[in-house]
Amino acid sequence: MVKFNVRNLNIWFDQTHALKGVNIEIEANEILSIIGPSNSGKTSFLRMLNRLNDLNPGFKMSGWLEFDKEDIRKINIEVLRKRVGMVFALPLPLPLSIFENIAYGVKMHGEKNYQRIAAIVERSLKQAYLWDEVKDRLGVSAFKLSGGQQQRLCIARTLAVEPEVILFDEPCSGLDPISTAKVEEAMLRLKENYTIVLVTNNVKQAARVGDRTAFFLSGELVELDKTEKIFTAPFDRRTDGYIRGEFG
Repeated sequence: MVKFNVRNLNIWFDQTHALKGVNIEIEANEILSIIGPSNSGKTSFLRMLNRLNDLNPGFKMSGWLEFDKEDIRKINIEVLRKRVGMVFALPLPLPLSIFENIAYGVKMHGEKNYQRIAAIVERSLKQAYLWDEVKDRLGVSAFKLSGGQQQRLCIARTLAVEPEVILFDEPCSGLDPISTAKVEEAMLRLKENYTIVLVTNNVKQAARVGDRTAFFLSGELVELDKTEKIFTAPFDRRTDGYIRGEFG
């Protein structure tokens, strides 16, 4: 089942042509890894999937982008961002307790029953592999958590509002290897119920978790294939050069 169908997508920020004729389908319950050097367009593409680029006053687009066969521009923006959640590079916990960080979005969407909220908090923390580490201190400030724990808290906060898709924008860029491994483990489990799109500058991470990998360069989608194929026998020599560290 196709979650996103992208056809001849072009985007501009003022005079900068950030994405150039991108064509791609993103399947349900896959992890799509997106790799490429800085200014390749990968984050701009990711932000198209829940219309965060709309916040830029110089933004323009052409082409076609469907989410579940519906033009993404016709979907209510609040509904879209509930269905397509995002986890950013830097963890941004709210200045609240661990419990209230997770409960915040649930309450904003109208849930008032404490028992149901508590159950959602527990489920979300378990899905983010954080429950066992925080279950006895849910009332503590989220700022007391380590960086890796804060990132998993942000994943749990995203999961609490029950999205269909989770966008990860370099979620492990500031994390140590142990924390990175826990986030990656969470991703691999989450794809059973969610579609995941991961932008990463770590090609080894893309190889570890991606079902398919897309390589972007200078705003163009150069190559898209099964991750094993991309990393062992890429079609385009530029893909091979990037993976080998010849540029980037």
